[in-house]
Amino acid sequence: MRRRRAGGRTMVEHASKFVLVVAGSVCFMLILYQYAGPGLSLGAPGGRAPPDDLDLFPTPDPHYEKKYYFPVRELERSLRFDMKGDDVIVFLHIQKTGGTTFGRHLVQNVRLEVPCDCRPGQKKCTCYRPNRRETWLFSRFSTGWSCGLHADWTELTNCVPGVLDRRDPAALRTPRKFYYITLLRDPVSRYLSEWRHVQRGATWKTSLHMCDGRTPTPEELPPCYEGTDWSGCTLQEFMDCPYNLANNRQVRMLADLSLVGCYNLSFIPEGKRAQLLLESAKKNLRSMAFFGLTEFQRKTQYLFERTFNLKFIRPFMQYNSTRAGGVEVDEDTIRRIEELNDLDMQLYDYAKDLFQQRYQYKRQLERREQRLRSREERLLHRAKEALPREDAEEPGRVPTEDYMSHIIEKW
Repeated sequence: MRRRRAGGRTMVEHASKFVLVVAGSVCFMLILYQYAGPGLSLGAPGGRAPPDDLDLFPTPDPHYEKKYYFPVRELERSLRFDMKGDDVIVFLHIQKTGGTTFGRHLVQNVRLEVPCDCRPGQKKCTCYRPNRRETWLFSRFSTGWSCGLHADWTELTNCVPGVLDRRDPAALRTPRKFYYITLLRDPVSRYLSEWRHVQRGATWKTSLHMCDGRTPTPEELPPCYEGTDWSGCTLQEFMDCPYNLANNRQVRMLADLSLVGCYNLSFIPEGKRAQLLLESAKKNLRSMAFFGLTEFQRKTQYLFERTFNLKFIRPFMQYNSTRAGGVEVDEDTIRRIEELNDLDMQLYDYAKDLFQQRYQYKRQLERREQRLRSREERLLHRAKEALPREDAEEPGRVPTEDYMSHIIEKW
């Protein structure tokens, strides 16, 4: 009897362990899928492209409250981008906004008739039009820093036409149409990311900062450090430099600096300068063909695809674990960063609202069109069912247009 009980107890223990192992495995797989599943096959560089009919994009928030009024013309962004013509996409790459990842998407992840030629070991890809050896994309990974390292709106708008005329002189007969695009990022996250980048030795010393035909003088743009770089600087040191171009970088790079005397801070009063820069940045952002937000990767992908009628092969992935995300700062420091980037904070608030309204408008429009198509298909199906059987069975017999219209109207 003791042996039986011991054997029974052993069997029960084994069964309990087996159940625990199975349950633990299932829980582990569920957790793994929750965090990694969405990117296992779709987002990997070598992963499969999702089916065309798969909806990967977030549903618009029905309770979203609009902050700013934008007319429909500001929400509609369906351009007739002609890759075989003379249209050019110009990417304004602001530091630490995820522009490197987006730039690679443009040259490696767009479904094109003639894909960009990206060869191992080369920093630039060749992105020719399908019908001739002429570029359709002006960006870091296609044409390089042809207008200077991280050229801003003031530099690009004055530089890009001349650069392309020298590259493709045969196209001088036809004026090009330029479509400017950019990415924005939450100002605090972007600022912390730039500090970490500078702390590791980045300088962007070769940036030209061209404005009104000249570069700024050392008095207009003094350096924040002595020596070759600012590696090892603390966040406090980074914030304390009054000439730090990280402050309000997004507004400065999107505004027309000619309006405020470029980098000459004595040209107009400080308050007036700030107001002009912010309004100019908002105006230029609105007039751009497209802009995306780093914090909303899938929505950025959706709006780009609908704006230019181009499709990406693999969907964008949202990576929330960035270098800035690993920086622990207290509330006082965050408030200080927000104060230093007050113009960027206002611009981002404005841009985020415009971005969300554009996404919501486009999704609602698309769903309305889908409902209309479904309704037409149902009417057509009912019309076919309403046909007399002898007519429907006779091969080659097609009802007249008037007869079909009568049936549809009747339904």
